[in-house]
Amino acid sequence: MRLATPLLGGRRKVALGVGLLSLTGLGAVWLRASGGTPPTAEVRKGEWVDYVELRGEIKALRSISISAPANAGELQILKLLPSGTGVKAGDVVVEFDRTKRQRTLEEERTALKQQEAEIEKARAQGRLTSEKDRTDLVKSGYDVDRAQLETRKAEVIAPIQGEKNRLDYVERQYRLGESQARTTADEIGASAEVGRASQKRNKALFDVQQGERAVSSMTLRAPVDGMVTILPNWRNQVGWSEAPEFKEGDRLWPGAVIAELPDLTSIQVTARVDEIDRGRVKLGQTAKVRIDAVPDREFEAKVSEISPLAKLDFSNWPLTKNFDLVLALVSADQRLRPGMSANARIGVERKADAVLLPSQALFQKNGRTVVFVRGAWGFDERPVEIAHRTPKQVAVARGVRPGERVALRDPTVKENAP
Repeated sequence: MRLATPLLGGRRKVALGVGLLSLTGLGAVWLRASGGTPPTAEVRKGEWVDYVELRGEIKALRSISISAPANAGELQILKLLPSGTGVKAGDVVVEFDRTKRQRTLEEERTALKQQEAEIEKARAQGRLTSEKDRTDLVKSGYDVDRAQLETRKAEVIAPIQGEKNRLDYVERQYRLGESQARTTADEIGASAEVGRASQKRNKALFDVQQGERAVSSMTLRAPVDGMVTILPNWRNQVGWSEAPEFKEGDRLWPGAVIAELPDLTSIQVTARVDEIDRGRVKLGQTAKVRIDAVPDREFEAKVSEISPLAKLDFSNWPLTKNFDLVLALVSADQRLRPGMSANARIGVERKADAVLLPSQALFQKNGRTVVFVRGAWGFDERPVEIAHRTPKQVAVARGVRPGERVALRDPTVKENAP
């Protein structure tokens, strides 16, 4: 009997080992039949966030515009710095072809010299006339004095001669009055002639000064340090295509805004939100921003502006309506530049302390939503109740616990052979 007890215990251990091996073998066979062990993900506890994803562009809130002169006539770009060029204050950004305007300026300068010559001519003629009038006036005064002396001889000469002298005296006085009046009139006329010539000269001078300003304005310089951003030339847009940037050789209209020098400290993200998502997005909501050109960093941002009016989006067909939206970056980066493309995810709904798992772990079985929880001998099918859902993540109300691992592929379905 003492020998039977150990023998019986050994048999039980052997039987148990055989049973474990059998179960393990069955599990391995089942896994092989179902296509192997599927990838898994851990059920965790955390904050569930529903996002609205947008595509946007980096823009500067403040910038200095560089515009074509408004009074330079027909303009053609001769030289233009490309977008993204860093400049210092005073550097040349745009230079226009000034050949035609320079020729017009030379003509205006010639006209100014002619008018200045006309003024000198009018003044010289006025001086000559004035000298002649003064000479005539002096002579007329002498004639009057002489005639007056002759009248005083009336007592000693014949009455007829005395009367004749008196009449001559009257005539000399009349001629003196005429000379005085003519002198005054000639002075006024000379002054008027000089005034008319001066007016023409002033107009010619104004034309020259305006021409000089126009010629100097055909070289546009950076008013401050910054980075050049060339704007689109809407005149060269073809159909619904995107308007090309201004380039060398383009002809443009007076006052056209050609480029901007953005203030890099006022960088923000502009985007458009669809009508469907407009009601879910609110001011102050936080967002995660990824810049295509800065892949090593994720930026924090907040919704700072939402347009109250919808606009037609002509980039799609059929046409849709959306709303302009602005995201203010919490912190900027020196590598950011206007025009860079960005992806933004705005958190529109949150649930704290939620049980989270990937949406990929959910499967439909017999009208139920189930997951496959990994156990000691394989995967257990378990129904779950969904509280919140996004395309990538779900919050589960009941059915799984944090720490468990769920299959990301249905383990009961055999994968197709390649």
